[in-house]
Amino acid sequence: MDFKAIAAPVADDFTAVNRFITHHLDSDVPLIREIGHYIVEGGGKRLRPLMCLLSARANGYQAERHIDIAAVIEFLHTATLLHDDVVDESNMRRGRPTVNAVWGNAASVLVGDFLISRAFQLLVQVGHPILLDILSLSTNVISEGEVLQLINCRDPDTTEERYMRVIHHKTAKMFESAAQTGAVLAAQDAEQTAWAKRVFGEYGRHMGIAFQLIDDVLDYTGDVESLGKNVGDDLAEGKPTLPLIYTMREGSPSEAALIRDAIRTGGLEQLDGIITTVQRCGGLEYTRERAREHTRAALDALAEVPDSRYRQALEQLALEAAEREF
Repeated sequence: MDFKAIAAPVADDFTAVNRFITHHLDSDVPLIREIGHYIVEGGGKRLRPLMCLLSARANGYQAERHIDIAAVIEFLHTATLLHDDVVDESNMRRGRPTVNAVWGNAASVLVGDFLISRAFQLLVQVGHPILLDILSLSTNVISEGEVLQLINCRDPDTTEERYMRVIHHKTAKMFESAAQTGAVLAAQDAEQTAWAKRVFGEYGRHMGIAFQLIDDVLDYTGDVESLGKNVGDDLAEGKPTLPLIYTMREGSPSEAALIRDAIRTGGLEQLDGIITTVQRCGGLEYTRERAREHTRAALDALAEVPDSRYRQALEQLALEAAEREF
């Protein structure tokens, strides 16, 4: 994905967000500073802050508060990653050791808590109650999504419906909130606010679902260098993602049994055979097509937004996210 080209219309805003993040990650506690710098240096596309910036400008916002909100969204997202890595016992993210692998689980959880509290501290300073409402709800829904995923873990009877609910809560909700908060900043009254929440929320939600579904595909088609994590991590953690759910549903009894056993045990001994089976049964293509459906829904939502280079960037972002290979 050429994020630099997509972000070009808000390049100055994006630079300001990065400065804002670095400044507000500072703390009198040395360990927080150390881990904060490690997180910033770790990079990442900062896709959600970018959506916030583009949505604000696409809806005609002319001031600068979207910088603060985009940084808040990145803090909240990063906190969920820190907590995720502890729960999943992950040791690699973005091609580097995770925070919990370097500093331990306790430090990872507590710095995640710091980021959440710092995010809401900044939100209060912005003083926009609707944004506070959107992001407080989002944080709660994401937490529910984590628990739903935990319930599904190592359960080969997880249905597609149950899994899609996890995706909506755990991943798509933050995309939805990123797009909503940027657009709401430009709203002048209750009617405009409701419109911004609906239109940009639908865009963000559908794009977030598509993004996660492609992540599911890449867990079986990527490589360590491009993914920045180990291939088969989802399977190792016993996560019944959509390619596996489809294969169990549509494959032969022996193919379904292979997948069911791998989900229960979280073992990677049969990874090559599982990848071959998922490909042969059409699990990867089915998941990609579901991602494309949600991308089309995201683009349909943007049809209500006046044309501009910002809207075009949002459209390109959705298209690229659903067709990416890493």
